[in-house]
Amino acid sequence: MMVIVCYDVSTKKSSGQKRLKKVAETCLNFGIRAQNSVFECVVEPAQWEILKDELLTIFDEKEDSLRFYHLGANWQRRLERYGANKNLSFDDDFIL
Repeated sequence: MMVIVCYDVSTKKSSGQKRLKKVAETCLNFGIRAQNSVFECVVEPAQWEILKDELLTIFDEKEDSLRFYHLGANWQRRLERYGANKNLSFDDDFIL
C-alpha cells in the first residue's frame, strides 16, 4: 500500500532540528522523498505500523505536525505526478 507522509517540524530549538533529521531519516528507511517534507512510502501493513510508531515517537505533539495519507494498494491510479522530479520512482531499478 502507498502512504504519503507529510510533516512540519518546528526548528526554533536545536531539539527541533534533531527531530527534523530523525523524521527524515526514518521516512527514507521506508520510502522516497517526493518533496522536502513529503515522502511516498510503499509498505506492507506490518511495515506501516513500524513506520507510524517510529514517527509518533520522534515528533513533538505540541510543536510539530505529522500527517498520513493512505492511497491503498491501487495507488498507481490515484497518484498523478507532473513537473520536474529529481527523485526516484518506485518503478525505477534499485541497487541494494
